[in-house]
Amino acid sequence: MDISRFILIVHSIALDIIAVFVNAELLGRYVGRKVRAVIQVIRNDGTAVIGKSTDEKQMTVKGLPPSQLTTFVEVIGIADGQNSITADKWTNFGDNFDTFTYNKLCQLANGEYQQLFL
Repeated sequence: MDISRFILIVHSIALDIIAVFVNAELLGRYVGRKVRAVIQVIRNDGTAVIGKSTDEKQMTVKGLPPSQLTTFVEVIGIADGQNSITADKWTNFGDNFDTFTYNKLCQLANGEYQQLFL
């Protein structure tokens, strides 16, 4: 196997492992890929959570959330639409969270400093 093929395979594996930092605006870029987002929980019906992303836009998270959710939750899963994630991991982040700074992190991770997050 030549080195370029090896690098391509490693990069492909990394894309399956790495969860890209996103807000609602960035989510559409990564449909079909693993992402992570923090939302402020607005409503939980047991199979989907409606939340507000750190960029103040609505996001739907499908899956099985834990029975108790705090106000802010990080979700990791597959982006399955412009405003939707199917989560396989839910982490409570508490009732106070700096959404402004997290939103800046999302912008940096998808902008000029993207190479630091891959």
